Amino acid sequence: MPSNWQNGGTMRSLSRVSIAVALLTVLVTAGCSKVGSIKAMKSFKEANQAYAQQDYKKAAGLYEEVIQNDPNGVGVQAYFFLGNSYDNLFKPSKRGDAENDALLTKAVANYQKAAEALGTTKPEDAKLKKLALEYLVASYREDKLNDPAKAEPVLQNMIRIDPTDPTNYFVLARLYEDAGVYDEAEKMLLAAKQAKPNDPAVYMTLAGYYNRQGEFEKTIVALNERAAKEPNNPEAFHTIASYYWDEASRDFKLKDTEKKDYIEKGIQASDKALQLKPDYMEALVFKGLLLRLEANVEKDPAKQQALLKEANVLRDKAEDLRKKKASGTGD
Repeated sequence: MPSNWQNGGTMRSLSRVSIAVALLTVLVTAGCSKVGSIKAMKSFKEANQAYAQQDYKKAAGLYEEVIQNDPNGVGVQAYFFLGNSYDNLFKPSKRGDAENDALLTKAVANYQKAAEALGTTKPEDAKLKKLALEYLVASYREDKLNDPAKAEPVLQNMIRIDPTDPTNYFVLARLYEDAGVYDEAEKMLLAAKQAKPNDPAVYMTLAGYYNRQGEFEKTIVALNERAAKEPNNPEAFHTIASYYWDEASRDFKLKDTEKKDYIEKGIQASDKALQLKPDYMEALVFKGLLLRLEANVEKDPAKQQALLKEANVLRDKAEDLRKKKASGTGD
């Protein structure tokens, strides 16, 4: 036989052997993968039971097994629960203890892995991804790693992932506020308003920020914007009234004309709340308080007495409602 033929036959034989080996390797790998997946699912179920029972030490060990056996399958979700198990085992009161601090280091590492590995197409994965990022941010708080600078890029990433969720803007804004970077804090809160303009929480958070900065006029603007979004919510108008009362009663730098203007606007807000809900006990109380403040700045004795009389009527009505509610005879 020609040597070329022999070589060709040998090559064909080797090719068949190579293909067979390759197929066998694929089958063995698939088999191992299947076995690993089954083991991982069993461990994941046991880990979840331990986690639900708050046995975080046992849960952590089992979640480690899940990741080892199926890192790209159910192990992707296990990263979050493993991180949270270590997080729960960490004791802030024992900071400085090497073994205890190592738990937080492991928690952070697994939160990061979960945030990177989890997708957003499946609702459960998206939920765990968000939680992983939230807990990662919390890990940098003062009572834990005390490193807020590292929380900033995490929050920015959370905003990129879901720009419609105002909560991430709120947390980042508070981070900036606590650091004294007030322009950035306000910018984040205004971005939250733009991201979800119909969410009342956006306006309440913005109002709270302005109030802490002593910017009362901007506070009221935010509260009025919130009320405009909820025109049938009496609590929105009552909140405006309570802010006017607080400013009028506590800011001693106000002139009587300014104070009276705030009081009148507060009473108007209370009236709007009571139009929507006549038995709104808190609104009755605050309208009475505003009337007493008005009486304090009123120069005409007759008008002053009339204001106090109306305030007493509202006080008695509110007290009657309170008693009925306590006895179970009210709504």
